[in-house]
Amino acid sequence: YVLYLRVSPSPTNYFDGKLSPQGKMPWIEYNHKKVSGTEFIIDFLEEKLGVNLNKHLGPHERAVSRAVTKMVEEHFYWTLAYCQWVENLHETQKMVSLFGPFSDLLKWILCHLTKGIVKREMYGHGIGRFSEEEMYTLMEKDMRTLAGLLGDKKYIMGPNVSTVDATVFGHLAQAMWTLPGTRPERLIKGELINLAMYCERIRRKFWPEWHHDDDNTLYESEESSEASKTYSPLQDFSFYSRTETFDEEGNSISQTPDTDYTGHSLFDSDVDMDEYRDHEQCK
Repeated sequence: YVLYLRVSPSPTNYFDGKLSPQGKMPWIEYNHKKVSGTEFIIDFLEEKLGVNLNKHLGPHERAVSRAVTKMVEEHFYWTLAYCQWVENLHETQKMVSLFGPFSDLLKWILCHLTKGIVKREMYGHGIGRFSEEEMYTLMEKDMRTLAGLLGDKKYIMGPNVSTVDATVFGHLAQAMWTLPGTRPERLIKGELINLAMYCERIRRKFWPEWHHDDDNTLYESEESSEASKTYSPLQDFSFYSRTETFDEEGNSISQTPDTDYTGHSLFDSDVDMDEYRDHEQCK
């Protein structure tokens, strides 16, 4: 949902910590009308503002997009919630921002209350009735499904961002940046590296101001010389996309001017080639 607001020209928004009248989150108030639930919010904004990130998708692609969205929201979400609020509660508690003389005690109370709520709701959903190992098996299957669907594409449905990316990124970002040392983090930064590249690509494009002090990545300016470029163990995934251009016979017909040592483009992940050519002409 937050990525959707970043991509679309939506009104200024903020969160004051309150829940919707239905007790849900996220929710918005627009011209005194309150709307809750991500899907209904997006439908509402599309109608009111004429913003539609799926306009380039055909009927089949829209169906696939919705199916993937529901898998992530109704299945993958719960396994992440378990990892965040049950197994990894101690690390999650460190990330909660509370201030004051009793902040540590309040964080402990808040996190353990949330843990109880999550476990109860997971049991009601049904997924919480499985063992921990079974839940992680389901999580891995969901992540492998997303990795297979993404493949070498820039975004889930192709070269252009769509609403499904808002859902997928919002969930994968937790595995990337808020679950240190856990199974989903090891999986996304290891075997399913294309998902990490995807997350970094979106972060760099839509959150240029978002930077972690403990990032493993090293960003470079486009003016950096080739000799001065250095890479940390976890490379800057935002630069990499393994998408090439092919003619109808399947032969490669174009390649961006600058490539890494594997021949993969350093620019096509999040910089349109038209913009790149304009940049070159200005030099």
